[in-house]
Amino acid sequence: MARIGGRNLWLAWPAGLLCAAVVGTLAWLAAPAVPGTVRFVGDTLRAATSAPEAAAAQPVGQTALAGSAPIDCRDLYPGPLWGELAWTPQVLLDQTHAAPATAVTALVDALQPAVAVTCTWHGIAGTIASTLSVVAPDAAPVADLALRGEGFSCQAYGSGVTCRRDSGGVVEEQTVRDGLWLVSVETTWHPEEYGARLAAFVWS
Repeated sequence: MARIGGRNLWLAWPAGLLCAAVVGTLAWLAAPAVPGTVRFVGDTLRAATSAPEAAAAQPVGQTALAGSAPIDCRDLYPGPLWGELAWTPQVLLDQTHAAPATAVTALVDALQPAVAVTCTWHGIAGTIASTLSVVAPDAAPVADLALRGEGFSCQAYGSGVTCRRDSGGVVEEQTVRDGLWLVSVETTWHPEEYGARLAAFVWS
């Protein structure tokens, strides 16, 4: 291998050894900080991935029953379902405290709900209205009897009841359990398992 002009091997070797010694010394000085750095990075990554779970510490149903804080539409929906609805093209969301949009108006009079939130989605495909209300703890048998009489198909849902009726492009689902009443009316717009996913989140 040809030598590069102007270099002196007698100076290059000591300089190289000096550089290696400096690098080794710095590495030795930095070694105690490595475990702390690794722990810091790990804690940061864990905090970033666990933040959404921490935000949902109390189910929305318990919040509604306690009346300790106002509920908005974002609280009512699990993340995936919220994203599916919110990212639907040309969709509008109205948040109100309107009475449930059920066609069985006599049931509204019978249960006397205290509405926590009503979320109405308007999209190209149709409209979806969902209402979460607080009712009497013994409201489930009343709802069961009234809804069966209106042609709903009902079944037990934990300590309560869930009912569904599909008629002319309108799907109405109602669940009454543990002092809560969830009503969803889908008009020509039917996201997959909408009512079941919503109820599972409310009573999670």
